Formats: sequence, C-alpha cells, structure tokens
Amino acid sequence: MSSHAPPFSGRPAAPPAAGTVAAASTADYALSLPGDTRLPLARGWLWLGLAALIGSGLFSILLVASRTPYVNQWLPSGNFFHVALVLHVDLSVLVWFVAMAGLLWSLHGKARAMGLGWLALWVTGGGTLAMALAPFLNPGEPIMANYIPVLQSSLFLTGLVVFGLGATLLVLRSLLAAPGMGRQLDGRGALGFGLNAAGVATAVALLCFTWSWLVLPTSLHGKAYYEILFWGGGHALQFTWTLLMLVAWLWLANACGARIMLSPRITLALLLLALAGVFVTPVAYVAHDVASVEHRNLLTWAMRLGGGPAIVPVALAAVVGVLAVRLQGDAGLRPLRAALLSSVLLFAAGGVIGIFIHGSNVRIPAHYHGSIVGVTLALMGAVYRILPALGYQAPQGRLATLQPWLYGMGQLMHIIGLVWSGGYGVQRKVAGTDQVLRSTAEVAGMGLMGLGGLIAIIGGLLFVVVVLRAMRQPQALSN
Repeated sequence: MSSHAPPFSGRPAAPPAAGTVAAASTADYALSLPGDTRLPLARGWLWLGLAALIGSGLFSILLVASRTPYVNQWLPSGNFFHVALVLHVDLSVLVWFVAMAGLLWSLHGKARAMGLGWLALWVTGGGTLAMALAPFLNPGEPIMANYIPVLQSSLFLTGLVVFGLGATLLVLRSLLAAPGMGRQLDGRGALGFGLNAAGVATAVALLCFTWSWLVLPTSLHGKAYYEILFWGGGHALQFTWTLLMLVAWLWLANACGARIMLSPRITLALLLLALAGVFVTPVAYVAHDVASVEHRNLLTWAMRLGGGPAIVPVALAAVVGVLAVRLQGDAGLRPLRAALLSSVLLFAAGGVIGIFIHGSNVRIPAHYHGSIVGVTLALMGAVYRILPALGYQAPQGRLATLQPWLYGMGQLMHIIGLVWSGGYGVQRKVAGTDQVLRSTAEVAGMGLMGLGGLIAIIGGLLFVVVVLRAMRQPQALSN
C-alpha cells in the first residue's frame, strides 16, 4: 500500500446520484492536490489565514460600531476608528490573501525547497503577530495609505517588514517549485498556469515595493510617503488576487459538475490577459518618477484594463455552468456553489459601483469592499474544497451553505449603505461626528451600512466556525 494519497482532483470522492449532476464539463478544470509532505505546510498556511480572519473580525466589530450612528457614542474617541481600520484591512486583505496564496502554491508546487517553504511560513507568521500586537504594546499614529495602511510605530513597521520578507520567501519557493503545464494543454494545465502567473505577479509587486523604497525622496513623510511607497506594488497585487479568484471560480464550478464552455486554450489566453497588465508596472517606474501624476495614472490605467476583460467571460462561463447543475445528491457541493455565486455577485457589484465613483466619498470603499469580498468568497470556497485533501471532513449542511450567502449579503447591504451615503457626500475614512450626517437619509444609509457590516462579520466568523468544525472531524485519506 502506498504511503501517499492519490491526487485530490477537486471532484467528489464518490459519484453523485444519477441525474443529480450534469455531465462532465467540456474541460476538466480541476487541481490535482498531493498527499505527501506538502500537506503539513499547506495546513500551516491555512491556520495563518484563519488566525488573520479571526483578528480581522474582532477589529471589524469595533470598526463598524465606530461608524454606526448612536452606537459610536459609546466608543473611545480620537484615532480609535483609524487604528481598528488599519488592522482590519491588513489582516483581512494582506495577510489573509497571502496565506491563501501560500496554501494554494504549497499544494500546487512540487515537493522541493520545503525548508524554504516552512521558513516563509514562520517568518510571515511572526510579522503578522507583531503587527497585530502593535496597537496594544506599541501604538502609533494610524496612516491611512491606500493598499497597506500602517501604524507609525516601530513594532508595527518592523512586523510589516518581516511579513514582507516572509512573503518574498514564499514567492521564491513557489517559483522554484512551480510545475510545468505539460505538452498537451488541458484544464488542469490552464489552472496551474493561473497559479504560476499569480506568483509572477506577486514577484513584480515585491519588486515595485522595493523600487519605490529605494527611490522615494527622503523629504517625504507621513501619508504622502506611504501612499507613494505602496501605490505601485499595491496595484500589482491586484493582479495576483484576480488570478487566484479566476482559478477558484473555474475550479469550484468544475467541482460542482458544471459544463464550462471555455476551452483550455481560451482560458489560458484570458489568464495571460489578466497577467499582462502587471508588466506595465515596471514600465511606469522606468518612464516616470514615482512621485509624478503620470506614474500614478499609468498604473491606474493598467489595473483597470489589464484584468477586467478576462473577468467577465470566466465569470459568465462559471455561473452559467453551475446554474445548469442540479445538486441533489452530494451535500458537500452546496457550500461550493454558494461560495461561487456569492463571490461573482459581490465582485460584479464592486465593479459596477466603481464606474460611478466621483470625488472622495464612501462610494470608494463600497467599490473595493465589493471587489475584495468577491475574492475572499472565492478563496473561502477553495478552502472548503481543499479540506478533504488535507485529511478533514468536507464542510456540509445548512450552516456551511448559509455562510457564504450570509457573508455576501451582509457585505452587499454594507456597500449599498455606503453608496447611498456617498450620494450625499459622506466622506470616506471618517467616523463618529466627523461623518457630519445632516439628514435622515444619510443616517439611514450609514445605518444600513452598519447592519450589513454586522451581518457580514457574523458570516465571516461563521466561516472560521465551519472550517474548525470540519477540522475537528478528521477524515482518513484513502490510499
């Protein structure tokens, strides 16, 4: 008997009942997951991601409360809202996304450079811990820079640098262990290319962060410094998250038995298109000074046009395919379907809102909340699908199916409230009396935001509950 479990293809372990799932998809968009020494490393990245979500959830409770009318009167004044916002954003976006990338790259890559992989995990985890403890041990002034807000404290900034070093080691290991697509391109090869491309995009982002740090004028301080420091690399990271989301969409739809009407070659071309925009980023550094308007505008243009055209056809193929499937036989597939559909819905909502942004108001966070939550839901679905490969039970039941919808609908209410208030000019990144809510409509909009945020927090924490319940019931991997 072999000591290695067979690859986990992303489909159910046993065929569903006859007539409940459509015929096999045109292309098999599945990820072959291993059963060897890469599994403990993958579990480590999963634990880091769960810890980040728990911490983010705790800070988001305080964050939403500080912006909800009447409730915020019971909370401390000053920079409390901004400190909570810094940690909420960094844990729920930066750390969670990097941890999920580490999970996928660890399983997808070859079993080489494992020591480097473990070093990356421990260094990244250490940096995360330092950042999370900073508000309590070494608080500093919150600086609300785009992409990576920071606390102006030695502990937080040291933790952020250590986290960046860990992410660099992770990307280096992912590129060294990246498998090829093979001679004959198929759905698995296309998804593998998407994961490899995400590694390349992250490497470009890290290069941009370093480049900005080296050339930034020493005369800059505070928000102006960090805004420019993180602008280029932050834009490049959006391509990483988009590629991971597209891979997750196709994999989840395929796992539900959907017929995905995209050939592997077309999918490869779309993923290449999603990656192409990231290479405009180094061009912007060569062509323009990092502090110039031209540099900023070129990066914004590349982000808007780079990944956008690839998202729509992949989303349509995944949604149309999965809606045509009747899931009556395998309860473990229902959470995957819920995660996929809610992910596409939230990402689409964020994209539509982005078209109508004018000025600096709460429509801006409504836009990126929709987009970010769309990526988060896709990665939550991927975790649900990966758990059996890690030796745990597949999440199933009403709670597991409800969780993506609860999280997604709460976030949808949250961003609708922000859009509503943005129409009245309510400013972003402010809370309490600074919001200057003058009318009943403005109060109602922010109240809807607060209620939706509370529901989303419950949905996000339910994800942790569902995953931990599945991990408490280990499932023996068959050989």
